[in-house]
Amino acid sequence: MSNIEAMRERLRALLLEKAYLTGDFVLTSGKHSDHYFDCRRVTLDPEGLSLASGLLIEKMRQARLAAIGGLAIGADPLVAGVVATSWRLDYPILGFIVRKEQKQHGTGRKIEGSLPAGTGVAVVDDVVTSGGSIIQAASSCLEEGLKPAAAYALVDREEGGAEEISRACRLPLEALFKYSELFG
Repeated sequence: MSNIEAMRERLRALLLEKAYLTGDFVLTSGKHSDHYFDCRRVTLDPEGLSLASGLLIEKMRQARLAAIGGLAIGADPLVAGVVATSWRLDYPILGFIVRKEQKQHGTGRKIEGSLPAGTGVAVVDDVVTSGGSIIQAASSCLEEGLKPAAAYALVDREEGGAEEISRACRLPLEALFKYSELFG
């Protein structure tokens, strides 16, 4: 088993152990679901964040991307983890955070981070259901002169979000795990 395969398998175990919940949940999309992925239980865990960051960095290295960001708050731990871990792995990646609304004081920015216009970026979220958060973040990136070149997620619930991201942003979603992979 390769190191990447071992990392994926351990992250899969953590997602099932810590993040997967059953019950009655209302999702960001407004839909009801009998299961929920609270991925912050993994991305705010040292081992989970380290594994997820390492796997995302490998995807970014292959795509030759040097910046990652996403909509606050789901993307925040992943962005910080990738940025910090990338330095140690000798592939420095810059980070940015997209606010849901433009800041009304100080710099008045919608995107926090220091990226020059024209930078190719990866847009990330912890879980994709409808794709709305990645679509919103990618749209904000375009407004700021950045060029979304990849869309990543920890988990794709396989409920149409990947197709919506592809349609709206012309970006294929690369999830570390699809729902069906977690239980297969």
